[in-house]
Amino acid sequence: MRLDKFLKVTQLIKRRAVAKETADENAVMVNGRTAKPSIHLKSGDIIEIDMWNFYKKIRIIQLPSANSIPKNKTDEYIETLEYKKKTAG
Repeated sequence: MRLDKFLKVTQLIKRRAVAKETADENAVMVNGRTAKPSIHLKSGDIIEIDMWNFYKKIRIIQLPSANSIPKNKTDEYIETLEYKKKTAG
């Protein structure tokens, strides 16, 4: 599954266009390397998202087979390793 689609399906980023733009701006890393939106992910990959208001590091447990998953099932697909809120100033 592509990075931009995975971010949208797991609801880490709400829209696929925003996920693509975020990756295009080098704000997403996969396994320690800057990732393009088209990179194909696999179980065990580590994703780091560095947005303007938060930093999140997650591990992929499994890839979703559907185009959407219920929010209460997200923990079956990703494990949050680190989360930091950023503050202005």
